Amino acid sequence: MAPAAPEDLLRARRVFRPAGARALIAAIDHAMFMDARPSLRDPGRVIETVVADGANAVIATFVVARRLGASFGRAGLILRVDGGPTALFDGEGDWPLLFSAEDALRLGADGVVCMGFPGAACECATMGNLARLASDCRKWGLLLLAEMIPGGFGRPDLHTPENIAMAARLGAEVGADVIKTAYTGSAETFREVTQACYCPVLIQGGARKGCDAEVLSTVRDAVRAGGAGAAVGRNLWQHADPAGFATALSAAIHDGASIGEAPGIPGYVRPATGGEPRRRPPG
Repeated sequence: MAPAAPEDLLRARRVFRPAGARALIAAIDHAMFMDARPSLRDPGRVIETVVADGANAVIATFVVARRLGASFGRAGLILRVDGGPTALFDGEGDWPLLFSAEDALRLGADGVVCMGFPGAACECATMGNLARLASDCRKWGLLLLAEMIPGGFGRPDLHTPENIAMAARLGAEVGADVIKTAYTGSAETFREVTQACYCPVLIQGGARKGCDAEVLSTVRDAVRAGGAGAAVGRNLWQHADPAGFATALSAAIHDGASIGEAPGIPGYVRPATGGEPRRRPPG
């Protein structure tokens, strides 16, 4: 079983569903690093859609959080407080802190998210960022989500199950309340990650996949291995039907739905009163 969400943080209740300490987080911060058009041309509409259909919280940039606050509705807000090289930059680059815990608090955020890249050239800088944020978030009662990627995004050869488990534990040791990291490829190896990390572990959605069943199967297997859910970006907002896929992801995370029960194909919605997913009428 996944470690429970930190109960001493009231804001964690807006991110995790209390009954199961699990969460579907929609990551809408990609336009800070890459050209996210056309899917994120209207981020407010995307946020409203995925929140209405199952996302418990949203990872957003400072400006999206400041200008589109009404779009978040009941969902939790996790502010991206660091920044790195854009798609136009050739090389690894640095990942400095751009915003503070106080900035997040003034925006009404429930938490902050920051990268941790053990094994990368910027290892010390990113781990230092997390340590400072851990102290500040504790002071203000904010949730700290550490995005722990061994070697950073430029070293996929380091994304082994052993290194992912180590990176997740490092994030917990430096003070994170929640870990976001890569899936290890199997439930058996991911269980090693969750069992060695004494805070909730979310998997990242990663690059857009062409097969919905693959995404849902990965999320379901991660949860069954003790994961606390997923933080999904491109596989959600680049989907032909973000609303339907948000519902399917939510069912896989919170209800343990199988692929057949929540295939993520356009048309599935959860009844407001609970129960089995049903088809939306066409149109």
